[in-house]
Amino acid sequence: MIIDGKVFVVTGAGSGIGRALAQNLSKQGARLVLADLNADGLQTTQAALDHPGHARCVTGDITKNETRQAIIATAVEAFGGIDALVNNAGVVAVGPLAKAEDAALELMVRVNLLAPMLLVRDVLPTLEKSDCPTIVNVGSMFGDIAFPLFAGYSASKFGVRGLSDALRRELAPKNITVTYIAPRAAKTGATGAFEHLIEPMKMKLDEPEKVAQNIADAIRRGARSSYPKGAERLFVLIQRIAPKLVDNSIIAQLKSLKS
Repeated sequence: MIIDGKVFVVTGAGSGIGRALAQNLSKQGARLVLADLNADGLQTTQAALDHPGHARCVTGDITKNETRQAIIATAVEAFGGIDALVNNAGVVAVGPLAKAEDAALELMVRVNLLAPMLLVRDVLPTLEKSDCPTIVNVGSMFGDIAFPLFAGYSASKFGVRGLSDALRRELAPKNITVTYIAPRAAKTGATGAFEHLIEPMKMKLDEPEKVAQNIADAIRRGARSSYPKGAERLFVLIQRIAPKLVDNSIIAQLKSLKS
């Protein structure tokens, strides 16, 4: 996909990976509809773009119908349609599942998994009119390798991966590209929720700009999926063919955390 001149909807664009991706796409000449619950964050993102005049902001909760309809209306009115939807918005809550609150679990499922389903459903009639329709779902390495203390988050990201696989097959007759992105944790504001786990659980964190570049590269290639380079790729393979080995490794890390 040639990014220059194409219309991208990016959710969660008010900070972190979403902001970095908006900047990356703007530099390549994309026209942008940026969505986030944080109005101030969206304004900061737009101001940081190479071409802020080629971006529109929609403030609202993407789990709500009115926000999704506003995104579509803004894209059509400002730019004539939508070429790519990037489902990037996400939230994370960390801790033992036994202590998780209903609201935290429900929010993760609604934002991380339900919202992408609803957005794809609502955007499809407009997206199908593009000559290069593309859906990008930003998942996580936790969508392949489930971590203790991240049960709800991992479950939601496993769901995003399943959603992506199903959509890829369902929408293939319409020539709609579906790309699944599985980044490592990034150095964003959300990191504070699990900062105490980074060292003992041997997590590697990437800069948002690096993740954004990987997403943009995957979009240009029309890739089926994109995973970070390094040991994580090997772990994904081992997880699929010999999960017990991954169990033992991660459980040992958890035990060291508790000792």
